[in-house]
Amino acid sequence: MTSPYRELLSVPGARLFVAAGFVGRMSMSMVGIGIVLLVSAVTGSYGIAGAVTATLCVAYAAGAPLSARFADRYGQHRVLVPVVLANTASFGLLIAFAEMDLPVWTLFVAAAAAGLSQVSLGAWVRARWAYVLRDTPARMHTAYSFESVVDECIFVTGPMLVTVLSTSVHPAAGLGAAAACTLAGCLALAGQRATEPPPRPREPGTGGGVWRNPGIVVITPVFLMLGMVFGAIDVGGVAFAEEEGHKALAGVLLGCYALGSGAAALWYGARHWRSPLSRRFLAGLGLLMAGLIPPVLVGNLYLMMFVVFFSGLAISPTIIPGFGLVERLVPQGMLTEGLALVSTSVGLGVAVGSSVSGRVVDAQGSRAAFLVPLGCAVVAAAVGLAGARAMSKRELSSRSLAE
Repeated sequence: MTSPYRELLSVPGARLFVAAGFVGRMSMSMVGIGIVLLVSAVTGSYGIAGAVTATLCVAYAAGAPLSARFADRYGQHRVLVPVVLANTASFGLLIAFAEMDLPVWTLFVAAAAAGLSQVSLGAWVRARWAYVLRDTPARMHTAYSFESVVDECIFVTGPMLVTVLSTSVHPAAGLGAAAACTLAGCLALAGQRATEPPPRPREPGTGGGVWRNPGIVVITPVFLMLGMVFGAIDVGGVAFAEEEGHKALAGVLLGCYALGSGAAALWYGARHWRSPLSRRFLAGLGLLMAGLIPPVLVGNLYLMMFVVFFSGLAISPTIIPGFGLVERLVPQGMLTEGLALVSTSVGLGVAVGSSVSGRVVDAQGSRAAFLVPLGCAVVAAAVGLAGARAMSKRELSSRSLAE
């Protein structure tokens, strides 16, 4: 580990909340697959399984920013404990309803409850970094880079773990393990009071929440498009590997994409940047768009692994300054809410992108499906460019206030 990351983890309490966050966030890459494997096993329908998963995603997109808002206002500990207990109970009901072969509508009710009580734990951890590094804000880009590496590790290991458990142990084992990870990680994080950001009562005139900020109005749809890129790449990659006769290598192909992003995050966080966050964010969007052109043209699996690695190099240099902009643009009393909003936008985008890409695969094949992430990246870059002035203006004003 390079020196900046070693110094980062030497911050008092950092190792503990990073470990808790890692365990608690494992579920974000496991829940969707776990539900599909469980529900399809008991109903025999992938359509029902996908609909139940989509219900959870929509409920999560609605509930996570709300719980984050309460965390900003009342403190993480007071909010996290009851919410995660409700989440564990909801997943327990979902598993029980599936195993008891109850009417299908009960699965949707339980999935909605689980989604509403699922927190965007990455946002809560990033808010802790902002608090413990409040005296050295220049190190925040290193912290966000580190968190991006953690996310990539989760998305590489989580799907493999849930698949093995659900196919080799029991159809419900994968989803049960995901719920257990959420419970253990959230309770561990809630117990760490020394690094918990202090509660900040809502200031007068902020009734609209983070949506009153023009910069957030720009960043949120961009992150939604980025989520669609990720979801479409996942589906297109699996379909491409199957069409090439090597479906078993689909995980390796997607792992190359994640590996590229993780490598870029390590490099990005170890550098000291002087250019404004908004400029880096726009540059990342441009690189992401350019990097998604080659996959449309490639027709060989092993060459595709090489290509998507370089496509993945643009992910972290886009996501990291995006989170940095949120941290810069929103007041400290709304930071967790703002971070959760963009995080859930990514999650919602993944669900939409997966669905759209799947339909294109069915109609035109995997080669055409790679046009979906490219199109989403073009829209993301266009939205970012159109809102560049709003982002840079708010960034400059917040920087002058900090100084």
